[in-house]
Amino acid sequence: MRAAIILLLPAWMLVSVSADGPTQYAYGEISISAASDEEPTRAFSAAAAFEYLDKGAIAWTKKKGCVSCHTNGTYLLTMPSMASHRGNVDADMRRFFVEELEKDEGETELEKLRSKLRPTKIAYIAAGLAEWDRHLSNARSAETERALTLMFRAQADDGSYSNLDCWPPLESSAYHGATVALMAVAAAPGWVESAGPEIGGQLEKLVAYLRTETPVNDYQRTLLLWAASRYPDLLEADRRDALQAMIRSHQQEDGGWSIRNFASPETWGSGNRAKKLRAEPEFESPPSDGHMTGLATVVLREAGVPTDDPHIQKAIRWLKANQRESGRWWTRSLNTDKHHLITYSGTAYPMLALSLCEELPSRDQD
Repeated sequence: MRAAIILLLPAWMLVSVSADGPTQYAYGEISISAASDEEPTRAFSAAAAFEYLDKGAIAWTKKKGCVSCHTNGTYLLTMPSMASHRGNVDADMRRFFVEELEKDEGETELEKLRSKLRPTKIAYIAAGLAEWDRHLSNARSAETERALTLMFRAQADDGSYSNLDCWPPLESSAYHGATVALMAVAAAPGWVESAGPEIGGQLEKLVAYLRTETPVNDYQRTLLLWAASRYPDLLEADRRDALQAMIRSHQQEDGGWSIRNFASPETWGSGNRAKKLRAEPEFESPPSDGHMTGLATVVLREAGVPTDDPHIQKAIRWLKANQRESGRWWTRSLNTDKHHLITYSGTAYPMLALSLCEELPSRDQD
């Protein structure tokens, strides 16, 4: 094993972030204050960010009892690769994912398995278990094998992965689900080489879908480059270069990126958030945010852009200057102005970005 794994909730996770007022995540002794753009910034602290991510994922899992793309799905997709910086990853979360896998394996009706959000949820389960194997176990587990097998059972006939179309950005397109599925394949140690003919044919269908389906916005194009960086055979070099250039073109003067510059309001899912987005006071000039700055930096780094690249250096400076007191980074929700759950991926992606830029301390430092 590369890193120690915790089995019990450590004492520091039981300290409330805010005992008063509205919360973003709350369960038992865990209480995380509501996210707000008025929350003050702080000196950068990796420990504060990891605390927020751990507590948020645990509170969501315990309270909601489901795998969500925006919280615990993002947790297991990103945290295993940062074990050398954090020193632990919650093994109870992996067990929960396996329990959810078993529930979906019990579904005998193919139509239900392939409906609504379920296929994308299964893709997140497979990706999270595969990331655990790659970064913590150094071997492909039987649970990951099962998850990948189920993931291809849940695949649509066109190669995509059914998703919701009403909760952007993570729960609004089958295209997004397909990119997560391909990253699950790429992460599972030795899986591509061992896949049998039937699964291999379904993998080819997934690859063909991502190669030929036209993304509806630049956010989907960003996800396409991320998947292609994990699975190099997906795209030709000239297309990868064009996607890199697109991401660079959206960088703002302050060094960050805004998710609102990556899609017109009507192209998020069914377009049901367009009225809300167009009514925002900053619609014409949206500020940089944690979600997109983190994601853009991650994708550029994984695409091979060096850390000394000016775009990356500007992004690092923005990330280190814009962490909030709670440990998260601010990103206004695309959906409602209530919970702003996008600040979760808007914190996980910045931490992954800083890890890929070699800007995080070791587990013994902050």
